Amino acid sequence: MLRYVLFILTVLFVFLVAVVFAASNPGTLVLDLAFTRLEMQKSLAFILFLGVGWLFGVLCAGFLLLKMLSDRRQMRRALELAEAEVKSLRSMPMHDAH
Repeated sequence: MLRYVLFILTVLFVFLVAVVFAASNPGTLVLDLAFTRLEMQKSLAFILFLGVGWLFGVLCAGFLLLKMLSDRRQMRRALELAEAEVKSLRSMPMHDAH
């Protein structure tokens, strides 16, 4: 319940900051991308590029997470093999060294 309330408060805070930012920065921004020109509100451009950066960060973190899960799976298999080997060695009778 507390997590839900904190999430709602965070969303409302971000929305409020976006509204204040949009009101503080009126006007348009012209982007020349060499093959096209885009004209948009400054606040919309800021929010758009913030969203693109966030998405890029999430994708990078996702790839890292997938790599870590793969490594974990490989380590778990190696651990199971090592435990099986130790178990089989412990069940073997010991020979005297005399």
